Formats: sequence, structure tokens, C-alpha cells
Amino acid sequence: MTAVAAEDFAAGVDAIADAVLAVPGVTGLHHGTAVLLPGRRVPGLRLGDTDCEVHATVAWGADIPAAAAAIRAAVAPLAAGRTVAVFIEDLTVEDATSEATAAADATAPVANKGTDQ
Repeated sequence: MTAVAAEDFAAGVDAIADAVLAVPGVTGLHHGTAVLLPGRRVPGLRLGDTDCEVHATVAWGADIPAAAAAIRAAVAPLAAGRTVAVFIEDLTVEDATSEATAAADATAPVANKGTDQ
């Protein structure tokens, strides 16, 4: 693969990831699979010669079949003729309780293991 082809491939991967994340109800790309690019990885995608897999997470209460169809419709024009398969891997719940827990975790003191102070 030439440098230009690699840059085009990376730009295509980024465009697909951006398109998925722009779909209403999608909360992220699932980390179970990824496209590896020089110096980084793009989670939630797998691109083969003839197929493109999208592994996404959606918000609790989202219409899962509609979200999958919207992801497929958003990705198809960017997939360079590849068949697009969509997998909804997880649901996310964002509420006051989870936000409070995250805030508490962020401010909790970290134990200093292995040193005497």
C-alpha cells in the first residue's frame, strides 16, 4: 500500500466512524474490534475487501432496528462498495446516578501503594 493509499484508507475509516457517531441514538463505537492505523486504532469498525462491519453502542430506549438501519444508510455511501453489517453491541444509560458516581470516582483519593508517607 502506498503512502497516498494508506492516507486515503485512514481518511475513509475516519469518515465512516464520524458518520456512525452522527446517527441519533448512537453513543459510541464498541471497543471489541478495531481498525488499526499507524499510531492509533479506530474502535468499532472492521473493513475487509468486500465487507464493512460496524460495532456500535446505542442509548437505552433507542429503537435498535431503526438505529441499525440508520447506521447502515449513513455508512453505505462511504464503504466503497463493501457490504455493510451493523452490530449493536451494547446499550448505554446516562442518568443522574451514573453521572454522580463518575464525579465521585474522579475526585476520590488514590492510594499511594508501595511508599511510606
